[in-house]
Amino acid sequence: MTLDLSHLTAATRELACNDAKTRILSVQTARWVTYPRAGIAVEELERRFHYPTCARMPCLLLYGDSRMGKSMILEKMERQHPSNYDERKGITKRPVVIVQMPSSPDERRFYTRILEVLGAPYSVRDQIGALEGRAIHLLKQLGTQLLFIDEVHHLLAGSHCEQRRALNLLKFLTNELKIVIVAVGTSDAFHALQTDVQVASRFEPLLIPRWTETDAFRAFVVAYGKLLPLRKSSPFGDPEMIRALIKQSDGITGRVTWLLGRAAEIAIHDGSEFIDSATVVRVSERLRLMAS
Repeated sequence: MTLDLSHLTAATRELACNDAKTRILSVQTARWVTYPRAGIAVEELERRFHYPTCARMPCLLLYGDSRMGKSMILEKMERQHPSNYDERKGITKRPVVIVQMPSSPDERRFYTRILEVLGAPYSVRDQIGALEGRAIHLLKQLGTQLLFIDEVHHLLAGSHCEQRRALNLLKFLTNELKIVIVAVGTSDAFHALQTDVQVASRFEPLLIPRWTETDAFRAFVVAYGKLLPLRKSSPFGDPEMIRALIKQSDGITGRVTWLLGRAAEIAIHDGSEFIDSATVVRVSERLRLMAS
């Protein structure tokens, strides 16, 4: 019997012909699905990536609740601008670098994080000035154009003095590197940066908001559903499904995709091969029972 897989993308149709184990592994793999706000974020980042060097580079604060897809946006930019070997200079260029702000705003830990990400050696006995100098030198040498500082809301984890030093660090980096720096974090990051007028003026805010029942959300769910290797069509765009996903996820992108993915796993396991709103509710209830 020939399967009607017209509800899937071309690549997913091939995948849907595989065994259950292979298909479930695919469901569990992170995937990029564009949507208007993410598209705006990528466009803004691309514009800044190509921005000519000037005294005051157009930095950005990308913020929103946890699991709203900010990390996926960063990873997409990294994929679009991968490392490449410069034969003339004999070095590997790193146009995009992603580093996490330490759990407490500590300059030494921050610079060692950068060196670790760049694969550069350092000693625990190195003075902070030496670590700073090496990190700045390498970022310039590697031709970095976008420096993402993730989890920047950790600025709030320290004392008032530590927070001030961390904010001064951001100002120093923007002045010294003359590249676009993108701070990434939760709404706490927005509030942290607003405490310093100079820092706030350098980082234009871009919010990734929670989902609501909109056409954009429906389009996102339908697009995501086309990537799930289920052998039967599912009512991803139906109002009931959309309402169930919004209610059970609180509009958090990561929860939406987790619910759909977990429901797809169950559908493959039990042979039903499709998802409806009742499946989404059952998966959510099971998650609540696990947490209680």
